Amino acid sequence: MEAANRGAKEAGGLSIGCNIELPFEQGLNEYVDLGLEFRYFFVRKVMFVKYAEAFVIFPGGFGTLDELFEALTLIQTGKVEHFPVVLYGKDYWEGMMQWIREKPLYEEKVSPQDLDLLTITSDIDEACEAIAQHHESREQELKEAASRAATRDAVQGAQAGAGH
Repeated sequence: MEAANRGAKEAGGLSIGCNIELPFEQGLNEYVDLGLEFRYFFVRKVMFVKYAEAFVIFPGGFGTLDELFEALTLIQTGKVEHFPVVLYGKDYWEGMMQWIREKPLYEEKVSPQDLDLLTITSDIDEACEAIAQHHESREQELKEAASRAATRDAVQGAQAGAGH
């Protein structure tokens, strides 16, 4: 988490830290501008996904996997707006992805499109590009939706005016 906080701070952004209270974990790092302390994992995860514009997930343990699969499940089921999920470190993540392809995908417990929710890379530029492409596509979708809504409103207004 420190690297993300440091990067945000050095880039001039607001660096937010979401710390979980554990007896064997460290506290907030020196790069945090706004620190939030959580007693329960589920509350921390809610905050992560509620405000996320992207997840870049580095090798980690059960907590990392928990956060990854929580986010994927919420995206997959439409409970949160889709945001890019990047798994950084191909060597680390490829075994898990192979298992997902061989078991859950093969047994039709996940769909092929579900695998498209993830980008796996060991290249910083590729990770950044995956995030940028998602946001460019999302921005275009929002513009098109606004245009359709404006057209619909104009047509409805003209119909209402013609009926009087």
